[in-house]
Amino acid sequence: MFGTIGKKYEETALIKLIAIGLLIGIIIALTAPALVPVVAILGDLFVKALKGVAPVLVFVLVMNAMAQKNADASDAMKPIVGLYVVGTFLASLVAVSASFLFPTTLHLQIADAKIAPPSGIVEVLKNLIMNVVDNPLHAIASANYIGILSWAVLLGIALHAANDSTKSFLQDIANAVTQVVKWIIRFAPFGIMGLVADAVGTNGIAALVGYAQLLAVLLGAFFSVALIMNPAIVFLKLRRNPYPLVMATLRESGLYAFFTRSSAANIPVNLSLCKRLGLNPDTYTISIPLGATINMAGAAITIAVLSLAAAHTLGIAVDMPTALLLSIISTIGACGASGVAGGSLLLIPVACASFGIDNDIAMQVVGVGFIIGVLQDSCETALNSSSDVLFTATAEFAQRAKDGTLHDEDMVPRDLT
Repeated sequence: MFGTIGKKYEETALIKLIAIGLLIGIIIALTAPALVPVVAILGDLFVKALKGVAPVLVFVLVMNAMAQKNADASDAMKPIVGLYVVGTFLASLVAVSASFLFPTTLHLQIADAKIAPPSGIVEVLKNLIMNVVDNPLHAIASANYIGILSWAVLLGIALHAANDSTKSFLQDIANAVTQVVKWIIRFAPFGIMGLVADAVGTNGIAALVGYAQLLAVLLGAFFSVALIMNPAIVFLKLRRNPYPLVMATLRESGLYAFFTRSSAANIPVNLSLCKRLGLNPDTYTISIPLGATINMAGAAITIAVLSLAAAHTLGIAVDMPTALLLSIISTIGACGASGVAGGSLLLIPVACASFGIDNDIAMQVVGVGFIIGVLQDSCETALNSSSDVLFTATAEFAQRAKDGTLHDEDMVPRDLT
């Protein structure tokens, strides 16, 4: 009996199982709230497993990719990084525009958060540079992906001259870690069930009512970028209907990220999706973890909208040059946001400083961000993480389009046995 159930579970499409898990989680939260703490353990276990395996996965895959890489891999990264930067900057412009069209004020009375934000954009950049030379073991243990990438690249380059047996061993290790990730991802329906039950079972939604307009501006900006701006970028690169690819990344990457609320935890999911899209592993094993660190369109939106809300609350007039400066600061600051839940909120004081807003008030804005985080951070992470796959795929598909080898069916992920 259990063998039959297990076989049926393996044969059923993962997205269908996730939908079932999501529905069961909602039902449990609404009809049996006493079970929520028990079911929530499944969600915590799923996220913990993803976060635990992701640093090892990135380190092994990147090191292996660099050891085995061909000469074209470095050139392939340039357009991806370009899309990351352009996408994040344009997202900040969308956020600034939305804030001007729908100015929002806040009730600033939350000042008890004991958090130490960066003192300025220079500190953000310094932290990024220092993370590059972090101790490799500490980088893996603390999920410092900038440090993980830098050491994996260096070791991979050093191993590029290794003999074939060493490279074969590295490939076997990469395959083994990838298999472990596949097992964890198959647990996703149970994890999503636990995460949904926990989210719906709390009273977080009630706390959002007082910030309905702020949430509307944020969510409007998120959806505008995900469904209008990003598709426009893809269309300009491919000259094809972008929505099959856009919706696939939102459905199969954004959905996970919405519930895990961590770009870092979503790295294994994105790597699996890139494989199903038939992308070059020499490229996506580097671009995906890099994107989880610097491709933060959602974070740029959060920083810009909340900072302008603080300015509007205090009656500070913001002219266009200042708004442009805010967009640049939001873009740079977003690149320094950690890939964990609420990571972007700590960069708000940096942006507020451009308006002359002192740190005490800025930290109250951070407090507001944590209140609305139940929706804001989930949508932000979904946009961030799905864009990593979207832009990685777009860059490679653009090259295929130039070569005349891109077909419409390539833009839809396929099931792999």
